[in-house]
Amino acid sequence: MAVRSDARVVVTGLGIAAPNGLGSAGYWDATRRGVHGIGRIARFDPASYPATLAGEIDGFAAEELLPGRLIPQTDRVTRLALVSTDWAFEDAGVRPEEFPEFDMGVVTASSSGGFEFGQGELQNLWSRGGAYVSAYQSFAWFYAVNSGQISIRNGMRGPSGVVVSDQAGGLDAVAQARRQIRKGTRLVVSGGMDASICPWGWVGLLASRRLSTSTDPARAYLPFDGAAHGHVPGEGGALLVLEDLDSARERGAPQVYGEIAGYGATFDPAPGTGREPGLRKAIEVALDDAGLAPGDIDVVFADGAAVPELDRVEAEAIGKVFGPRGVPVTVPKAMTGRLCSGAAALDLATACLAMRDGVIPPTPHVTPADTYDLDLVGARPRTAQVRAALVLARGYGGFNSAVVVRACDR
Repeated sequence: MAVRSDARVVVTGLGIAAPNGLGSAGYWDATRRGVHGIGRIARFDPASYPATLAGEIDGFAAEELLPGRLIPQTDRVTRLALVSTDWAFEDAGVRPEEFPEFDMGVVTASSSGGFEFGQGELQNLWSRGGAYVSAYQSFAWFYAVNSGQISIRNGMRGPSGVVVSDQAGGLDAVAQARRQIRKGTRLVVSGGMDASICPWGWVGLLASRRLSTSTDPARAYLPFDGAAHGHVPGEGGALLVLEDLDSARERGAPQVYGEIAGYGATFDPAPGTGREPGLRKAIEVALDDAGLAPGDIDVVFADGAAVPELDRVEAEAIGKVFGPRGVPVTVPKAMTGRLCSGAAALDLATACLAMRDGVIPPTPHVTPADTYDLDLVGARPRTAQVRAALVLARGYGGFNSAVVVRACDR
């Protein structure tokens, strides 16, 4: 395929693994009904830690979904990524073996890689000795392993890579995938997946000092609420099949969820400089890239940090661009927890489903504080025509990313 800087890059397949649902149908049904996937950690005993709640995925049996040879060489996060890719391909009507191998690429995001696998091998090292450390430790822990294993399993030898920018990573990966398609790659699997719910990973998450210590799943993660006091982490995310629109039409893709129309990314200034945070600029750049005005956006999928100062910054950025209560805002991750690099990719997939069905998902259990002046979609979903959605994400340390996805008439 020739280089086309103006190529329209579209989403044709969704693969979702989330704490409140496996597969796009299960996740979307739960999300529309406001079903939570947050609870007390079950993968290890959290009693000795100050935070004890997480969004964990139940019912995922990798042994039934993947070849047995892959199980001993992969971490839980990679198994989730491989299966989600299978689901995304099936949804898109794509058989990888029928594509030229150099026409397919993989760009994913990960914050931590295979933490649980690494923890197990470190335990073997100190308790039994180096002879008991798996050779697979050399790559199973690595944050790029999902891209590698997806490409190997599916024979994808086109441009590939990994992005590490915490919560913003899922959007940054999709933007990189869009660039590669515009350079001539026919199809790219992109998005984000993380799974660090193990003692080693939990200590790293606690280091941010942003975790909620509540023991009530319904009151632990409350973005934009006056009672907000930190977030709940989770595991999972989404992987999407991205294609050039003309190519998708030519092969007869069963559906086109939407077009990745605009992208903007900024980095916050150093603390104490007095300069404005970069989120507003990221929104403006994404809108300009999409050729849309603020009034063209039908819903904002907010980052929703649930830290009062961070919520204030996000609410102000949205307000300055769209005006007070100028656009519906939703935070469906309040049902799953913040999934690190998987969070924004899941929001992007959710935006695609919202456009398809004309439904803005709810933000359960949250009563927005009046000081934020947001039109937050509350406990019940809102029926609305969604032609264009803005997805926001902020990564720890100052990353800001924004993506505009819009409906694409066939």
